[in-house]
Amino acid sequence: MTSIVVLNSLLLFGAGLVVVGIASSLVASRFGAPLLLVFLAIGMLAGENGIGGIHFSDYRATYLVGSLSLAIILFDGGLRTRFAGIRGAVAPAALLATAGVVITAGLTGFVAMLVLDLRPIEALLVGSVVASTDAAAVFFLLRAGGLQLKRRVNATLEVESATNDPAAVFLVVLLVQLIGADGTSSVADLVDLLLRQGIVGAAAGIAGGFAITFVLNRVTFPSGLHPLLVVASAVAIYAMTSLASGSGFLAVYLAGIIVGNRPVRAFASILSFHNAATWLCQIVMFLMLGLLVTPADLLGHAVPALAIALFLIFIGRPVAVWLCLTPFRFPVREKLFISWVGLRGAVSIFLAAIPMLSQLPQAEVYFNVAFFVVLVSLLLQGWTVTRAAQSTGVALADPAPEVSRVEIDLPGQLDYEMVGYPVLADSPVMDRGGLPPWARAVLIVRRNAVLTPEEAGVLRVGDYGYFLAPPQRVNRLDRLFAPFEGHQGRASAGVFSFGPEIRLGELAQTYGIAVDEDISDQTVGSLFSDTFEEGVREGDRIALGPVTLVARGVDDGVAHTISLILDSEDADVAAVVPTTRVERLMAGTLARLAPLQVRLTGIAGRLAHRLRAALSKRDERL
Repeated sequence: MTSIVVLNSLLLFGAGLVVVGIASSLVASRFGAPLLLVFLAIGMLAGENGIGGIHFSDYRATYLVGSLSLAIILFDGGLRTRFAGIRGAVAPAALLATAGVVITAGLTGFVAMLVLDLRPIEALLVGSVVASTDAAAVFFLLRAGGLQLKRRVNATLEVESATNDPAAVFLVVLLVQLIGADGTSSVADLVDLLLRQGIVGAAAGIAGGFAITFVLNRVTFPSGLHPLLVVASAVAIYAMTSLASGSGFLAVYLAGIIVGNRPVRAFASILSFHNAATWLCQIVMFLMLGLLVTPADLLGHAVPALAIALFLIFIGRPVAVWLCLTPFRFPVREKLFISWVGLRGAVSIFLAAIPMLSQLPQAEVYFNVAFFVVLVSLLLQGWTVTRAAQSTGVALADPAPEVSRVEIDLPGQLDYEMVGYPVLADSPVMDRGGLPPWARAVLIVRRNAVLTPEEAGVLRVGDYGYFLAPPQRVNRLDRLFAPFEGHQGRASAGVFSFGPEIRLGELAQTYGIAVDEDISDQTVGSLFSDTFEEGVREGDRIALGPVTLVARGVDDGVAHTISLILDSEDADVAAVVPTTRVERLMAGTLARLAPLQVRLTGIAGRLAHRLRAALSKRDERL
């Protein structure tokens, strides 16, 4: 009976730690503190020298939980990596994740040899343990601060953070084997290890990714089992690859990329499940790592560990970034930011547990130094990421707003996804006057009533719509329904705004619209009032040949601002929403010049008509 009580107490304690960790994330985001640091601190408080007083030194369990967590986190990173988004960043990120890791490990190892009095190979192991970055904390802080990075910087960090972990793992495993073999390994053994790690890892990851895709699309599972199948398959790929002497971390990342870039069933539920799973993995892993460390032991290595951490942050990482990114012509400001974002996190502490499991001499030194470096990195760099992004100019001054999207899985359907969005007054879809040709409305919820697209007519502010779209174009549909500040002044290629006093004849001459002569003198405002007798509403539209008129500003049922949209089969929001300052300036200029253009065209048309009439009368007299 006592054993059952102990087990239940352990369950209660573990669940309580997780709940406290989750609750602390609210405090961390409010004060801008690095979330991973909070999880570590909670684990340390519960540990041997903390208020919890728990003695935990099971490195085997730590390695098991760390392997499982990192496999799931890396698979999720691959799952969210899109080929189109990283196309221009693959080469610099790959160089930074391979050569950059080696350079960082070598430079840091040299300093470790000086301050810790270690053999060169042991010092290089210290450098390898702390060589990989943890960008998960960076992106959390950027999202919490409402910041978005320039596309190439963001893609470079994303790819590097996912691919430098396998490189660091390879270095650590290689050095642990060399130290453990006490110099008996030959060059052939090292080459064999390198080839097996890379080739077996890549082959297993690609094959595993296609296998997961095949099973998801060919086998019908009960609802809710698809995410479980995927996460179990990812762990299995990691374990089998590691047993075959390959890089399990490289394998799961590549498998995630394959699955994430192929059409698969239940992809929305898979992403949602992995989002929760990765959070749980990070919380559990950092809480356990916090329990594992003994703060009293850290103090004995505080001075040399601080020297290593400061060298890594201010010299080691920047040198590696400069050498790897200079050939790709990254601006100095971008290289400065990428240098500063080299946060150390879970992987470094996890890798430091490998020498402990292998019972290497100086293993405790490796672990304590790695833990101290992670603490300094999170404290110094983690708290200044947002300010660094703003001061270096890599944070977008006007970031794209997030869109609220609901995804519904369509069983057996891979060509289309069903997505739902709220229709907001400042969404580009209201300017556009309709959906692009590749998207189709399924149903509209309006004032608690469910309507068919035919019953609903045009979209109105306050609607909630459900649409079918190809999976590869859902992101473009996101931008149509995303809120956009400064909407009234927005215009771009194919979108112009003007007042209701413009005459239809002037529009006809400017844009080649076929308009009957008896209404050519009618104003656009009166056309809307005549068409919508019960009162004009924002978003009401009128099609006139190759253009669409959309009522934008409406007061008391009368339109006072009209948007004109040049219809195009291929038009989408990418051509509607300006993203850079130059584009926004040009768009605003076009918006202001559009009414003048229409006016001048109308005047020119009337002058031409009068000139033709005068010439005709002269010819009659002659």
